[in-house]
Amino acid sequence: MNYAPLIKELGRGARGARDLSREQAEALFGEMLDGQVPDMELGAMLIALRVKGESAAEVAGFLAAMQARTASLAAPAGPRTVLLPSFNGARKQANLMPLVALLLAREGVPVLIFGRHDFDSRHSPFELLDALSLPASPTLADAQARLARDRLAVLPLQMLNPGLNSLMALRPRLGVRNSSHSLAKLLDPFPAGRGVRVVAVTHPEYLDSMGAALPGLTAGGGRAMLMRASEGEAYAHLRRKAHLIGFQDGQTAPLHPADTADLDWPLSPACAPAENAALIRAMLAGTEMVPPRIAEQVAALRLLATN
Repeated sequence: MNYAPLIKELGRGARGARDLSREQAEALFGEMLDGQVPDMELGAMLIALRVKGESAAEVAGFLAAMQARTASLAAPAGPRTVLLPSFNGARKQANLMPLVALLLAREGVPVLIFGRHDFDSRHSPFELLDALSLPASPTLADAQARLARDRLAVLPLQMLNPGLNSLMALRPRLGVRNSSHSLAKLLDPFPAGRGVRVVAVTHPEYLDSMGAALPGLTAGGGRAMLMRASEGEAYAHLRRKAHLIGFQDGQTAPLHPADTADLDWPLSPACAPAENAALIRAMLAGTEMVPPRIAEQVAALRLLATN
């Protein structure tokens, strides 16, 4: 592929840049995932895409390339498997993403947590999962066995899509995130209709772009939840108004609870893995109250997984 003409179109700035066609985007992202793009051209296009923003056609093409290179997992019997991406970790408050997973698993809803971590300024979600006796599976087969037996498994992104993992690993070198960080939240290794994507976004503009992509991804019987992230992780903010948007069979599903007011709920500073794990265990045991926003999110995900 000749990259110079693509860089010329993508690199004209936020107003002057032109979007790629779906076919161009799929071919380009495929070569990025396969490690075929030289470093200089790769960096130029990733930065240009960040400045321009991805169009709906580009997201569709990128997604097709990503899914074609994603390992397949057999879905466990019963409810659909909830997919919880984890790429950030805890900074100022306890990370309650594992609490969402454990509450769902306790109710018989299988959950796959997947991701990577490269933030020196944050506590790793995988260290937290280790502290909760939820280590990453060493093989895909082990993850499938854990989903069937325990209803909960953890996988590094490297095992599901090595090329995507490599693109995300460029963040420290480039200084900013790139298209792969958004696409990774749409990854689904299960047969069509057997997964529930949880797409947690931080910036408001991504609510629009992901909201445009998810109807098509769920049209064949799939399910998804679009939500605002807490410190980048896939659990509901404990104080803010609930913002849970469901997608079911290509349509928006009503998931908002009746209570949409802000709450005066304390945010725990227990960020270190051991303290964070102790807080989650206390909530599971009932000695600490499960935050209402977390209970609402779990109820909404259970609905999507079972209906």
